[in-house]
Amino acid sequence: MIPGPRNLITDIAGLKVGNAQDSHIKTGVTVLTADKPFLVSVDVMGGSPGTRETDLLAPDKLVEDIDALVLSGGSAFGLDAATGVVDALRRQGRGFRVGQATIPIVPAAIVFDLLNGGDKVWDKNPYPALGAAALAAAGEDFALGTAGGGTGALTANLKGGLGSASLVLPSGHMVGALVIANPTGSVTMGDAPNFWAAPFEADNEFGGLGVRLGAMSFEQTTRTKRDPSGPMANTTIAIVATDAILTKAQAKRLAVAAQDGIARGACPAHSPVDGDLIFAVSTRDKVLDDPLGDMLHLGHGAAVCLSRAMARAIYLAAPAPGDTVPTWRQRWGTEGERTG
Repeated sequence: MIPGPRNLITDIAGLKVGNAQDSHIKTGVTVLTADKPFLVSVDVMGGSPGTRETDLLAPDKLVEDIDALVLSGGSAFGLDAATGVVDALRRQGRGFRVGQATIPIVPAAIVFDLLNGGDKVWDKNPYPALGAAALAAAGEDFALGTAGGGTGALTANLKGGLGSASLVLPSGHMVGALVIANPTGSVTMGDAPNFWAAPFEADNEFGGLGVRLGAMSFEQTTRTKRDPSGPMANTTIAIVATDAILTKAQAKRLAVAAQDGIARGACPAHSPVDGDLIFAVSTRDKVLDDPLGDMLHLGHGAAVCLSRAMARAIYLAAPAPGDTVPTWRQRWGTEGERTG
């Protein structure tokens, strides 16, 4: 398994990611944009999604090219992050042109992070400004863990976060993933530090622990945020991307296949209280020589990248004042990492 040079979704040429966060509120926004408009579709498997402009991404809908994608905390309030991005893009002259009108197309999805210990009392919705700031910060390098839209994320037993990973396929195509990991389930196996995504790890990117040995009970695999009578504050939202030239229908299938990455990265997944959603992006740079075979590898590669990105999000999370749960490193630290 060969990650790209950064092991980030921005290993796909032309893509840029920006983060903005407010540590006092414990929330933030992550924006993906590109040097030029890009093709997107979407798939939703969670029972509690929060979205903006996702209907437009169905294969039978008119618009193919969009200008940015927004992953935000804040539940319904966070959908306004896209407003800040739209306004900023319009000032840049970017968008779908209808006569003399220019309309930036910015689909968005949110996670629920309103019960994570941050101060959520505000007079003015902070998310439009956070969205604009995240767009302004967009570049090829960006922070993971407690950053951007992952700032306030939680899992069943640990602090969540923002993750990313990439993979070079045998065909030469690149795939990558970007995720806010905030599932109701756990990303680690039972009471051990090992990650569910361990079989797909590359270069010890989340500790090199491998798979936990021994069977686990059903109860150990069903730990959720409901178990300790804590608040439900859930959802994993992600973007998977490739440089392959895809149709909108093929991008939809890529998003569907990538949902396996959430199921490999967290357990349980796709629950009624999660809003699990995946955007699939094509920058349309490299042809598919074997459309069926390449699509199979692209879908599997996207799922693998997504599961790895989820583990990296939790592995790289950092502690902050007022946290309601520990980070992975606070709980296991170097004792939970392979040292040889």
